[in-house]
Amino acid sequence: MPAILEIERLHVSYGPIRALRGVSLTVEPGRTAAVVGANGAGKTTLMRAVSNLLPIESGEIRFDGKPTAAVKPHRLARQGLLHIPEGRGTLQRLSVAENLRVAFDRDGGGGGFAAAVETVYARFPRLGERARQAAGTLSGGEQQMLALSRAIMCRPRLLLLDEPSLGLSPRMVKEAFAVLADFKREGIPIVLVEQNARAALSLADIGYVMRQGEIIFSGPAAELCADPAMLRHYLGD
Repeated sequence: MPAILEIERLHVSYGPIRALRGVSLTVEPGRTAAVVGANGAGKTTLMRAVSNLLPIESGEIRFDGKPTAAVKPHRLARQGLLHIPEGRGTLQRLSVAENLRVAFDRDGGGGGFAAAVETVYARFPRLGERARQAAGTLSGGEQQMLALSRAIMCRPRLLLLDEPSLGLSPRMVKEAFAVLADFKREGIPIVLVEQNARAALSLADIGYVMRQGEIIFSGPAAELCADPAMLRHYLGD
């Protein structure tokens, strides 16, 4: 079975600054890849390049075997590539219910909206309680629940998550990663960018360690997580 995501020798620059330097990685169907590293390593740039939110300088990205260079970001979303960015991407002035409606329509979920919303509220009862509340007034944890609800509703073919634990309490981090574990059990391929290396690698099948725009280590996530020298020297753990 072909890989769901293939990145080969990817270079991305911001003017004279080389943000990605020959990055290559692969995500197999049903597998979770963790991309970890310190601030400024290029992790968010990588995610934005995969979603075609940034132009690439050279290299190639293939989603489900097909090059993405000429595909607009909204078309990639329609094809099943769902990107939840750092900051969660919720529409702050709209209510919880309105955010869900927009996400369902934009990402092309199958089936009926009412059934999809019922599934979301069953998983996150607090969102049901706050259905009419503006997203901008929710706590950080509740906004992350709302962001993850897009994946519950739309069942993406590939889920890109950028720093899902950012700004969350330890309890909410645990809850967010429990949801990601459910997605993994359901066979949704995930690319997870995280500074919380232990949590990310504990969930993932394969790990990639980034530093200064390059992949410096890759391998089975469990082995990387068990290597104290790698965690200490390259991830600041």
